[in-house]
Amino acid sequence: MGASALSDWLLQRLDREGAQPAYRQLHALLLQAVLQGQLAAGTKLPSSRLLAQELGVARNTVIEVYEHLAAQGCLQTRRGSGTYVADLSSERMLDVPAAARAEAAPRPASAGPASLSRRGRMLLAGAGVSARQWGAFMPGVPDVEEFPAALWSRLHARHWRRAPAERLSYAPAGGLPVLRQALAEHLRSTRSVQCEADQVIVTSGSHQAVDLAARLLADAGDHAWLEDPCYWGLRSTLQTLGLQLHAVPVDAEGLRWFGGRRRRPLPRLVLATPSHQYPLGMVMSVARRQALLEFCRRHGSWIIEDDYDSEFRYGTRPIASLQGLDAAERVVYVGSFSKTLFPGLRVGYLVAPRGLAPAFAQASAELYREGQLQQQAVLADFIAEGHLGAHIRRMRKLYAARRQCLLEAIGTHFGAALPVSGDNAGLHLVLHLPARCDDVALTEAALAAGIAVRPLSRYHADPQQAPRGLLLGYACVKEAAIAPAFGTLARIIERAVR
Repeated sequence: MGASALSDWLLQRLDREGAQPAYRQLHALLLQAVLQGQLAAGTKLPSSRLLAQELGVARNTVIEVYEHLAAQGCLQTRRGSGTYVADLSSERMLDVPAAARAEAAPRPASAGPASLSRRGRMLLAGAGVSARQWGAFMPGVPDVEEFPAALWSRLHARHWRRAPAERLSYAPAGGLPVLRQALAEHLRSTRSVQCEADQVIVTSGSHQAVDLAARLLADAGDHAWLEDPCYWGLRSTLQTLGLQLHAVPVDAEGLRWFGGRRRRPLPRLVLATPSHQYPLGMVMSVARRQALLEFCRRHGSWIIEDDYDSEFRYGTRPIASLQGLDAAERVVYVGSFSKTLFPGLRVGYLVAPRGLAPAFAQASAELYREGQLQQQAVLADFIAEGHLGAHIRRMRKLYAARRQCLLEAIGTHFGAALPVSGDNAGLHLVLHLPARCDDVALTEAALAAGIAVRPLSRYHADPQQAPRGLLLGYACVKEAAIAPAFGTLARIIERAVR
């Protein structure tokens, strides 16, 4: 298209009655003509006065469009000569020799999963995040409707009425000091954690805490031991960091890393859930804890202790942390408020060994550039004023009643035919199924019926050889809804176990 035909082409496309201003329409049309080659490189455009007259628009509109396109590199203005279409060919822009242009590769196909890195494909292959995050019987989710929102709102308003400027900026290394202090006092009194405030690093959750610890304590290619089964999210986190992962079985006393015919490389990292194994629920014995601490001290290994829901234990007091027994400072203690308050809060923490605490704080600020200081201030008050302890005590009673309702529903439908484990603590239990059952297919059938459960096999390193079962969360289901919801699930299970 030459300059003489440009006015007619534009007149056919300008919408005089449209909501979009003439300037935006003219700019978009000229840009389209240049980028699509309808106006060839070197074409001289009509003067701004002439084009304005032919289009019936203000001259300043055309001038502004020409100047904007020139600033984008689409047009070139030559003093005393006029305005010309610039050469936008990729060969000219990249200065590629003619011989290389002749041998140019064909245009690649549109992006898809195959375009991802090997690490990205591995991450997606092992992903287990559900499209549904609420209701019967979603594991690991607290009853967020029972959260004291009005109280939290009052604390929130208190801080926003007098918000200092520094709390609207990035967080200091390690997090807000007042929250670190409140967390240290809380963990010392409730979890027997040995720490001072400067050892507490505030994170956006346990995933980030594990990511930080693994980045600082291990290099790509190092070996890491994980419990088998374990939470797949931690497995994915370590895989994306390039660590060599080794599944270590658990027994009634927790992680069983010793014995057996299979020899594993010595680990740089050991991830464990000693107070409430995830997802099976056993507690690591004191003897096993002491043996693991001595093993890691002797071999220079680090333990990441994930203490994800130990506050909710039924019939006995919460189990003390492994970190509290660690005289050699080989344990990084990790926790969050996803189970005790609500997952959307996105606040977690880790307790670093004393000598590494400054490095952890600085690295956290360097990698993640945390903020949310107003939220951290509210949480600090919530803890210091005793609201966290009161909320946990109230929810422990509520979850215990719901747990009992679910156990009774299971007994009503299956008696002792399908055993249950992991029901003495936490927010879920495991309903074990016969080996012939496909727990993944059963999970999909349940979801189609409006029931969310998790297949036990997916938590194992080798799902094909894993035991079968279902994780049933009871925390976010009202007592009155448990029996009817399990009745729906029971009918699906009965068809699967025939």
